[in-house]
Amino acid sequence: MQVSHTPHRLDIAFDDGNLVAHAGLALSSELAARLEVRKLIRQRLHLGSGVPGAAHADLKAMTLISALLAGADCIDDCDVLRSGATGSVLGHQVMAPSTLGTFLRAFTFGHVRQLDRLSEELLARAWGTGAGPGDAPMTIDIDSTICEVYGYQKHGASYGYTKVLGQHPLVATRSDTGEVLHVRHRKGSANTGRGAQRFVREVFGRARRAGATGPLTLRADSGFWSKHVVAACRRHGVRYSITVNQNTQVTAAIEEIPEARWTPIDYTTAGEAQVAECPYGDGHRLVVRRTRFVGSQAELFCTWRYHAFITDRDGTAVELDADHRRHAVVELAIRDLKEGAGLSHCPSGEFNANAAWCVLATIAHNMVRWLAALGMDAHGPVVMKTIRRKFIVVPGRLTTRSRQRQLHLPTKWPWATEWLACFERLRALNLRT
Repeated sequence: MQVSHTPHRLDIAFDDGNLVAHAGLALSSELAARLEVRKLIRQRLHLGSGVPGAAHADLKAMTLISALLAGADCIDDCDVLRSGATGSVLGHQVMAPSTLGTFLRAFTFGHVRQLDRLSEELLARAWGTGAGPGDAPMTIDIDSTICEVYGYQKHGASYGYTKVLGQHPLVATRSDTGEVLHVRHRKGSANTGRGAQRFVREVFGRARRAGATGPLTLRADSGFWSKHVVAACRRHGVRYSITVNQNTQVTAAIEEIPEARWTPIDYTTAGEAQVAECPYGDGHRLVVRRTRFVGSQAELFCTWRYHAFITDRDGTAVELDADHRRHAVVELAIRDLKEGAGLSHCPSGEFNANAAWCVLATIAHNMVRWLAALGMDAHGPVVMKTIRRKFIVVPGRLTTRSRQRQLHLPTKWPWATEWLACFERLRALNLRT
């Protein structure tokens, strides 16, 4: 029978209880089962008896993680998991948004630290099953970002240097995969480098405990340039590459570099760039890149612009400069955290509730990375929006026949082969504790 494609001839009915809105969550559910996420939540997260919202913390945390995987950016978005038979593919009961809001508001700073420990142990478990760097070198990128808030009754929200009302978390990522190694939620007025010393120490400890046994390198912008961050790197045996501000001492050091030491590097056709280095401070190497435009119009403004960073790494100045510029990949991880995902804004009026939401968002973010590494054999950067579109938001229908449940997915789905291969790889995972 030919079906009419005229819109006004289309009958609409919300009447199928077996449909699944995000059938691809079966992948994350399988991964969560292999990593024993729910069991670990029960062991690590204790909000206290008698506290409103404390009951069934494992179900509430799993609901939030699943919703964040599906693209939730506010608490009300979690309600999509209660549509049709979506909850049946998750492996846990789906809690209501009002219950989840009460749960998040029950968090104190200590409870957020419990979530930090939970995320570290999940990182160790995922790395132990094959997603980790092992004894290979690993580069850690740190940065800060602004999580916008809406409304004026938001605890801890204020205007910073960006003139945006929000809160200001620190984020540390693994450069080659975009995994979030650590996150620390802060008030909106916090300076970029506030708490950086303790933060980087915690990051190094987490990475080592999770199974990174190879050499570590820290890359950061000028907001994290301080003797305390450098001291933390040296104490933990971590090499560093940190951008410096153009203060009087740095400017004087750059001016003393002889012209013969500048080495040309590739740049745009309308400009030129050169790299040089010199000693600086207490055993640092100061690597400097200078750029300027060329041409008839550029001759009016032919001065050099300088960008410098300190490092204790081995290699030529040209090699180190090229690697330091790759610090920009941290912005890709932050983009995935914020673009249509959990950190696009802070949903609660309570600061600690937003801090808990932030940690749960990074767990969901990492789950996507582990899906790619363990299920898709993709040991490199992935775009969360792409993975969500291809593998998670696929619609489905759940049926039962001969006591066997079956998830029906659309025919001619362009990524069906990859989806099934991912599911089988995840099903074969063995957790090594």
